Amino acid sequence: MPDVTQSALTVLATGAVAEACWSCGAMRAAQFCTSCGKVQPPAPVDYFSFFGLPRKLNLDVARLEKDFYQLSRNLHPDLHARLTPEEQAWSLDQSSRLNDAYRALKDPIRRTQYLLKLEGVELEEQSKSATENAKTSGTTKKQIVPPDLLEEVFELNMQLEELRMQKKMGEDDPALAEEIRVHEKSLQEKDASLLQELRGYWTVWDSVMDRENADGHHEDERKQVRDQMVDLLNRRNYIRNLVRDVNAVLEG
Repeated sequence: MPDVTQSALTVLATGAVAEACWSCGAMRAAQFCTSCGKVQPPAPVDYFSFFGLPRKLNLDVARLEKDFYQLSRNLHPDLHARLTPEEQAWSLDQSSRLNDAYRALKDPIRRTQYLLKLEGVELEEQSKSATENAKTSGTTKKQIVPPDLLEEVFELNMQLEELRMQKKMGEDDPALAEEIRVHEKSLQEKDASLLQELRGYWTVWDSVMDRENADGHHEDERKQVRDQMVDLLNRRNYIRNLVRDVNAVLEG
């Protein structure tokens, strides 16, 4: 019988899963029955609940990694090779969900993006509808320029277009390339600053969640922090995409 991890037990404590085990009828956790240890059919829980974690942004990554490897061993197909085809299928489905959940939560930025998606927000860069519409129409997906970058981005785009034309004509302008590199450095510094600011919002979010879980009266504050993180991530994504474009032109 595979060991049931503490995180799986925690899921029951949080109330994320409240179903009976298909085998013994006891209360089950997200992956295994806490009584008989049988693998369970996938339950409709989010990635945080899958690991028995609250929806917070400052996670114990070492614990997350430990639980991931423990669950990976418990769900390994070789361990369930002699079980029924249905149980084997559940094991594979649970393993796939485990990998998706771990990838989403181990990286702080992806974790933030995933939490915001749970909150009903999809970042501009992640919008599938916008991407599909752009492909259908043959246009470039529209990106909103952060107001504080309008002047700098306008100047930079003019310089990038000039450098592209020079490269096509086989010309070389070291002075122009150096000006673009100055812009690039400035954008990289803004990116680092935004990341530091985002880290501060993680702590604020976690504090709000603690208070909301205690008395349930902080929804407006939670939405305010959520919107601030959305705005910051959209700005950061725009800057990172711009840096990528700059590198493509300089190295092209």
